Amino acid sequence: MTGAVVPAIVVIILAAPVTASAPAQVDQRMSFFVTSTSLGLGANLGGLAGADAHCRRLATAVGQGDRLWRAYLSAPARGDQPAVHARDRIGKGPWLNAMGVPIAASLAELHGDDNAIDRDTALSEKGSPIALGRHDILTGSNPDGTLAAGPRDTTCQGWTSLAAGSAMLGHHNRAGGGQRPTSWNSAHLSRGCSQGQLRASMGDALLYCFAAD
Repeated sequence: MTGAVVPAIVVIILAAPVTASAPAQVDQRMSFFVTSTSLGLGANLGGLAGADAHCRRLATAVGQGDRLWRAYLSAPARGDQPAVHARDRIGKGPWLNAMGVPIAASLAELHGDDNAIDRDTALSEKGSPIALGRHDILTGSNPDGTLAAGPRDTTCQGWTSLAAGSAMLGHHNRAGGGQRPTSWNSAHLSRGCSQGQLRASMGDALLYCFAAD
C-alpha cells in the first residue's frame, strides 16, 4: 500500500513548479502599458518617433505589435511644426492593461479623477508591476494632457537631450513627492535628462504607451 502512494506524491511535487512558473498571459485586447525597460539614453528618445518605436518594439515582443502604439508624450513647437499634446496622440479609448483591466474609457476619463491608473494597474507590456523605485514616468505634460509649457524645459528638448533640460514626470503609483504627487502624468519636474539624474529621483526614463487605433 505504501509503495503505491509514493509515486502519486512524487508526481504532484514535480508538477507544482511547472504551474507556479508559468508566465502571465497578455490579454489580446491590451492597449496600454508602461515600458518595462528604457532605451538607456535618459530622456534622449530620438524624439517622438523614437519613443513611439520603443513602444512598438516592446509590444511586438509580446505579440501585440500590430496596433498603432504611441508614447504618451508632449513636445514643444519646432520650426514650422506646432506643439504636440500627449492627449492628441493616443486615440479616443477605451484602454485596457496587459491583464485586460480597464484603465479609462475615454480621454475625459483618462484625464479626470475616475481613471484606474495606479500601482496595481499600471503594468508593463509583460503584465508585470513597475517597481516603486522607478515610479517617475516621462510625459512632458500638464494634468489635462497638454504640453507643460513654462520658463523651464519640460521635455528634455523635445526628447532629444541626454544632459541639458528637464522633463515633467508622472507617478504611475499615484504617490510620492512633488507639486502634484498623486498625478499619474504631471507630478513634478526631473532633476535633469540623463539616465543617472532620472534614476536619482526614482525614475528610469520609462514611458506610458497607448494604442491609438
